[in-house]
Amino acid sequence: MPCFRILALFLSVGWAFSALLAAEDSLPPAQIKVDGAVIDVTFAPGKIDLPQERILAWITTAAEAVTEYFGRFPLPHPRILVHPAEGRSGIFHGTTYGSDGGFTRISVGQHTSQKELDTDWMMTHELTHMAFPDIAGDGREHHWIEEGMATYIEPIARCQIGNLKVEQVWGEMAKYMPQGLPEAGDQGLDNTHTWGRTYWGGALYWLMADIQIRQRTRNQKGLQDAMRAIVAAGGTIVHEWPIEKVLKVGDRSTGTTVLADLYNRMKASPVETDLDDLWRKLGIQVKNGVVTFNDDAPLAEIRKAITALRKPAG
Repeated sequence: MPCFRILALFLSVGWAFSALLAAEDSLPPAQIKVDGAVIDVTFAPGKIDLPQERILAWITTAAEAVTEYFGRFPLPHPRILVHPAEGRSGIFHGTTYGSDGGFTRISVGQHTSQKELDTDWMMTHELTHMAFPDIAGDGREHHWIEEGMATYIEPIARCQIGNLKVEQVWGEMAKYMPQGLPEAGDQGLDNTHTWGRTYWGGALYWLMADIQIRQRTRNQKGLQDAMRAIVAAGGTIVHEWPIEKVLKVGDRSTGTTVLADLYNRMKASPVETDLDDLWRKLGIQVKNGVVTFNDDAPLAEIRKAITALRKPAG
């Protein structure tokens, strides 16, 4: 047999053997059913110390949080690809796309502990992205409204299913929200693409919108109503919407113009927010890392409504 044929045969057998080993190292695909949606979960080659059912339970909890906040799971048949990361622990590198009916990629370290799954925020953050349209634009201009939405809603959604304590929600907002305040040279959220303004500046927009909607409706409606209306109208990640449509649909559901008004104020100008005063009005007190609440504060009832726990069935 000519040498090149022997070499080709050797390489072919080697590739087939490598593929077989990779397949043996991969966890089998699975499906999760949540609120009528079917989520396909596949695993890239690699090992995870925890049993597969623990990983699926972690994803299910995140999907349930998103379902609770938005009133339904936003997409009928999305996909999640889990990448095991050899020798590492924790959850990282989450990204969500609108292609193929909705697709999330996320990495899970081989040595990830059950505690790390139980306290993770990233899976919920990524699935929250599925419940918001891809905003038309240059790719950067409105990125803050997408990332800010997921940053703001993720802890509230987890709180509403009892997966996160209300003290943690407000304590982390008080700790991290200052990163979203404008700095020298800021040109508004549409034009300032720093990490802080994108994630926490965007989250601040949604927090202020939530509060203002509740103020104008005497706490009868909030941002959650607007977000549910956007999803019900087809505003999910698989569709591209102009930002004006998002704001219009959301505002129409609350009978206000809060989303559009706040956007027009913040899109091209640095809007200062006195966060210390805001926390005081909401009745949020943080001392030595311990969060307590003043239920006599002017906006205490609004604070309670935003993070209200899900009512038990029956």
